[in-house]
Amino acid sequence: MKRLLFFLGLLFIACNGDNKDYKALVEQPEFLHRTLKQVTDVIVHDIFSPPVASRIYAYCTIAAYEAIIPQDSSYVSLAGQLHGLTETPKPEPGKEYCFPISSMQAMFKVGRTLIFSEDKMDVFYRQLMSEVETLKVRGDVLKRSIDYGNQVADHILEWSGKDNYKQSRSFPKYSISNDPATWKPTPPAYMDAVEPHWNKIRTFVIDSAGQFKPNPPTPFSTNKTSQFYKEALAVYEAGKMQTPEQREIAFFWDCNPFMMNVKGHVMFATKKISPGGHWINITATACRGSNASVIESAEAYVRVSIALADAFISCWDEKYRSLLIRPETYINQYIDEDWVPTLQTPPFPEYTSGHSVISAAAADILTDVFGESFAFTDSTENEFGLPSRNFKSFKDAAEEAAVSRFYGGIHYTPACENGTHEGHLVGEYVKINLKTKSKKI
Repeated sequence: MKRLLFFLGLLFIACNGDNKDYKALVEQPEFLHRTLKQVTDVIVHDIFSPPVASRIYAYCTIAAYEAIIPQDSSYVSLAGQLHGLTETPKPEPGKEYCFPISSMQAMFKVGRTLIFSEDKMDVFYRQLMSEVETLKVRGDVLKRSIDYGNQVADHILEWSGKDNYKQSRSFPKYSISNDPATWKPTPPAYMDAVEPHWNKIRTFVIDSAGQFKPNPPTPFSTNKTSQFYKEALAVYEAGKMQTPEQREIAFFWDCNPFMMNVKGHVMFATKKISPGGHWINITATACRGSNASVIESAEAYVRVSIALADAFISCWDEKYRSLLIRPETYINQYIDEDWVPTLQTPPFPEYTSGHSVISAAAADILTDVFGESFAFTDSTENEFGLPSRNFKSFKDAAEEAAVSRFYGGIHYTPACENGTHEGHLVGEYVKINLKTKSKKI
């Protein structure tokens, strides 16, 4: 941090100019888009779990939103709306600020604090600020704007420290049960269950982790005439008869940060974007496609991020309530010991499907912001070697994300269908109860 403060001091001296046109240039939302993309890139590099990644996105975007809304009085602070968030610092009356810079700074500082690879964030920041320097913002305005962004970030970080996340790092690991119906570690890494206590994290808008508790999963049974056996058999047969299109869909929505490769005696990870990160990228695509301003983009990001974070808490609450066995484990024991799913099974219980829950919640928010028939091309997976896919709406994308888990062989149908319903309930609740601005983009 001392290096950053030193750099900012140099930047203040270098930018002691007065370009009256800088505001129009800074109003371009790319600074904000790129800052959040950098947070995503570091989340991928540091291999954060999907729930933890959603927490990072939420706090980053809340800080960015709170730091920019003094620019427009029609926007409403989230203080008093999000559990435990008190009034954020206010800019000094009568002083000139460049709030898009404040917003970018607040997002950066929160992101840098919550990730591991601070050096990667610092390299990005120096490049970004060198570009800001060319705008020749008046020196006192630049410094004041950066200071304000830091004040907002500090307030959000102090609040984030009270959400039970730090305490949960020392909670006991998941204990494997002898009950045949319950989740067991899966190949190839046989990793411990991820975030078994995530339902103890403070929610953002929903009342509690269990507010939208879904119907229970199909009762476990090994009887070949049972509904559960039929659901497992359907996963097995779908894998056997999979079409190229279904396989492409499965891999497009894989988003598994825990993907492990085994080469002889060596095991190494393939780093991938998280499910929440994929929807953050979709949000960026929608903002760019609609020519959303920087403040409108900040609003879209924060609404989607909060819905994602609460959806993960809701989903993980059910996962560690039902503790349901994964298809891979069941099929290998009772149907075909040599069967392997199309996708690598992620390390946590099956029910409900995380992709289904969070995709439905995010799609509901994005539909509310951008409209029912917002067609877009999703190029999120290009950097991971996969082609783009076209969607006629956010709902269309969410439905494909849900069924992709069945195609991938890692979820039974009820987890996808009931997970989608659970996600819609979370999304609708956030949409109704989180007020940012009455006028939509």
